[in-house]
Amino acid sequence: MITQLEDPKKVKNKLQSYTSNIYNSCPDLELITCGKVRDLYRIDDNTLLFVATDRISAFDVIMKNGVPGKEKLLTQISVFWFNYLKDILPNHIITTEFDQIFSVEAIVRGYITGSAWSEYKKKGTVCDTTLPEGLKEGQSFEKALYTPSTKAEIEISVKLYTKAKKYALSKGIIIADTEFEFGRDDTGILYIVDEVLTPDSSRFWLSLNYEVGKSQESFDKQYLRNYLLSIDFDKKTSIELPNDIVTKTMERYIEAYKMITDSDPTFL
Repeated sequence: MITQLEDPKKVKNKLQSYTSNIYNSCPDLELITCGKVRDLYRIDDNTLLFVATDRISAFDVIMKNGVPGKEKLLTQISVFWFNYLKDILPNHIITTEFDQIFSVEAIVRGYITGSAWSEYKKKGTVCDTTLPEGLKEGQSFEKALYTPSTKAEIEISVKLYTKAKKYALSKGIIIADTEFEFGRDDTGILYIVDEVLTPDSSRFWLSLNYEVGKSQESFDKQYLRNYLLSIDFDKKTSIELPNDIVTKTMERYIEAYKMITDSDPTFL
């Protein structure tokens, strides 16, 4: 059973608003929900299909145009990480008989940046957790922070993050933070689902140029966020992205993929 299903009419209307290059249609399957960048279909009573798209969002707003090829790259890098982390937690590529999918973002932060840095500057907290004074932008936490916090998911998420962080660092990438999503089957076993450790769901920094107290060179959506901030984006209205911004965003995604996997993505 999938929790919090969207009304079918709302799902259809959302999909019709996207341009053709960012809408993956599976007309013979039941569309369960339409996310910002992924869609979820039901194949049968026990099998779900997660479909990545070229849609891209920033500040919780889906842009009018997508990033061609992003769907394929994100799927491939997720498969890489699913395989690398399968000793810690099974994933939905192996089994998809879920009893529920959590409708909560499990965010693991190893470094203070983004919205966490903004909150800390204002209140000295991250997700209402008080932190020591004097932290600088981009500084690593002594222990990774997990928000929101429940004991079982904290332990699993930090294990996943810690193993991935160590591996990525050996490849020249710092994983500053990332999001996980979990599901359970009807026996209560926990699975990691959706996407994992992609440039969409994570902040990837170049370790070679890492320096506390400044903005970091990144291979993720930060390039797009920085562009939107530079044009005083209202964080509400979907806009058409210039071609050069789309291209440079994808170039960063590809570079992250190549550094992490030691291979080139396939766009067949």
